[in-house]
Amino acid sequence: MKPEERLAEHLAHWLGAWPPVSRLDVVGEPARGRPGWDGRLHPVIGVATPEGGVLSVPPQHVEPVALRYAADGHDLAVTGPRVPALVGYPERGWFTAVYRWTGRPTVLPQIGVWVAADDPDVPAWLQPFGGDVLVVRDHETGTHLAGAGIKRHDAYGHELAVVTAPEARGRGLARGLVAQAARRVLDEGAVPTYMHAPDNHASAAVARAAGFDDSGWTAFGLTEEAAIASVPVGTPQRRGDARRGEA
Repeated sequence: MKPEERLAEHLAHWLGAWPPVSRLDVVGEPARGRPGWDGRLHPVIGVATPEGGVLSVPPQHVEPVALRYAADGHDLAVTGPRVPALVGYPERGWFTAVYRWTGRPTVLPQIGVWVAADDPDVPAWLQPFGGDVLVVRDHETGTHLAGAGIKRHDAYGHELAVVTAPEARGRGLARGLVAQAARRVLDEGAVPTYMHAPDNHASAAVARAAGFDDSGWTAFGLTEEAAIASVPVGTPQRRGDARRGEA
C-alpha cells in the first residue's frame, strides 16, 4: 500500500470518514467516546486539506455542531472555539495545528537508540507512548538530550512527537530522530504524520528537514484541558504529558 493510501485509510478510521465531500463535513464517530492512543478521551478531532475537511465529533453532537457551523457562515475560525461547549467540554480550549505527513523521510544519520517506553530510565514524558521510543544521550554523562515517541492512532497512521533538551538544541537532533522514527513507521506499514502549532517555527523547521512538507493541511480539535489552552501545540505541558512535535 502506498503512503498516500495508508494516509487515506488512517484518516477514514481515525476520523470516521475520508475524503471530505464539502468544505467541512461534520461526522459522528463512536471512537470519540473511547480512549485514544494515550488512554485519554479525544472528543473532537479534525483534519482539513485546502479543498475540504472532516470534523469528527461524538455522534450525538453532530447536529448541534453542524447547525452552529452553518449559522457561523461556514467559518471554522468562528465555530471552532464554540465547539468545546457544544460537545460538553466547556472547560477545554480549541487548537489548530499544521498537519504534515511523508512517504519519503530525509535520509539522515540514525542518531537515536530504540528503548522500551516502560524502561525505568526513559524520561517521564516518553513513557505514555508505549512500545519503543527513540532516545539520544550524551556519550560522556549519559544525560538524555532528545527523544521521540510514536502515537499509534491505528494500524495505518502513527503521529510523531519529539523534544530536545534546551542545552542540546541547534545540533540537528530533533530532525534526525523524526526522520529515523518516520522510516520505522513506514517499514511497519503505516504512514508517519507530524503536527505543530502554526507559530512554532522551530518545529516547522524540524519537520521540513526530516522530509515532512507543508501541503497546506491543518488539524484541529479540543485541547487536553483549559489550563493549557493558550500553550502552543508542540510544547510539553507537564511530566507524562507528551504533546505534539517540538524542536
